[in-house]
Amino acid sequence: MNRYTFAAGERLVSPAYVRQGCEARRTHEHLVLQLLEKGKCPEDGWDESTLELFLHELAIMDSNNFLGNCGVGEREGRVASALVARRHYRLIHGIGRSGDISAVQPKAAGSSLLNKITNSLVLDIIKLAGVPAVANCFVVPMATGFEPVVIENFLEGDELRTDLKAVEAKVQELGPDSILCVHSTTSCIAPRVPDKIEELAVICANYGIPHIVNNAYGVQSSKCMHLIQQGARVGRIDAFVQSLDKNFMVPVGGAIIAGFNDSFIQEISKMYPGRASASPSLDVLITLLSLGSNGYKKLLKERKEMFSYLSDQLKKLSEAYCERLLQTPHNPISLAVTLKTLDAQHDKAVTQLGSMLFTRQVSGARVVPLGFVQTMSGHTFRGFMSHANDYPCAYLNAAAAIGMKTQDVDLFIKRLDKCLKTVRKEQNKESDVPGVDKNNKTENVDIEEMALKLDNVLLDTYQDTSS
Repeated sequence: MNRYTFAAGERLVSPAYVRQGCEARRTHEHLVLQLLEKGKCPEDGWDESTLELFLHELAIMDSNNFLGNCGVGEREGRVASALVARRHYRLIHGIGRSGDISAVQPKAAGSSLLNKITNSLVLDIIKLAGVPAVANCFVVPMATGFEPVVIENFLEGDELRTDLKAVEAKVQELGPDSILCVHSTTSCIAPRVPDKIEELAVICANYGIPHIVNNAYGVQSSKCMHLIQQGARVGRIDAFVQSLDKNFMVPVGGAIIAGFNDSFIQEISKMYPGRASASPSLDVLITLLSLGSNGYKKLLKERKEMFSYLSDQLKKLSEAYCERLLQTPHNPISLAVTLKTLDAQHDKAVTQLGSMLFTRQVSGARVVPLGFVQTMSGHTFRGFMSHANDYPCAYLNAAAAIGMKTQDVDLFIKRLDKCLKTVRKEQNKESDVPGVDKNNKTENVDIEEMALKLDNVLLDTYQDTSS
């Protein structure tokens, strides 16, 4: 509605009431105006009525929602199911054009505006999260890969760290001109820790090699973002890529490509193969407008607190079983606990623990036994999933990611404790093993026996899913 329709409404309802309604609408419109003018995430999150009004206004700008539209092409935003149309707020045309995901789509002014403002909000959040020097970014539904040359990490204490000498030696062996890029990572599962981004950036700058950083879930970690900011300051980082679902709690299906050279990021967007789905952009736009920058900063603060809490609880539990929390201070998100006593007693005990957690609805945690061998893209990895050919022990992983709550940690620790008791009792037949209390009887024995049978059936299933 606009001022003309409100004026017409005064003939039917008291003008005072209509003017009050008009002022209420202007409050929503003012928020939209600020968003479009500033291109930044609002400090305070929007309510659902403002969000839905904004999305509706965007949708009616797309040609598939024009009254009397006559589409005769092969891609006219036709949707068979009304439920599907409502799920996507009738934003059906997608974003970009063939060959340029950032280009304006002539049939879809609303979706194009959604795409532009989403990219702007995400850029603002990346700066807020710790990379103020970033120049440009865009949301993309998928990314593609290339042929890798693998450099083995080396063991430093408990941590698996970047072997800088091996990287430079391989660069000299292959020759800089034959290397597409150095692909480093900030986001990894303990005991691996983030790569030495600054040092790698210097190597790339010295040899003139592009440098791409996998920052999969690094936006939620100030440490990971600091590594990228510093790497770009002292050396070369061409682009860094992060996942939407891992950092912004939206459905799987999108990523953000960001970098420090605006024209370079624009060139990447022009290489995208065809028009893209708008769903990832829509999801992250709704999420960021709902949270606001203050809401997102609150989530980042809570995640740090949960990391400390999870670390403390895992340390206590591991010590009760004569195990220990691996010392990986350079990893700000993932943690690992040794499983030496289980691995020493039975070759299937470690895998059975993973199976038990899986069947008891513990998701995200994984156990890593010794000796897995996996071949991928022509490369054979010994000790697959452990980030090294010969890590000294089996271990269990858990991570404190954005959105985790205290009750999640408490429930995980409770179930892990119960599974450890049960698997030790099963594998060791209640022999005298340090850390096992023989007088501690498991409750609901019949249920546990049934669960154990199911665990054994699902051992192979767990191995497949954990890979």
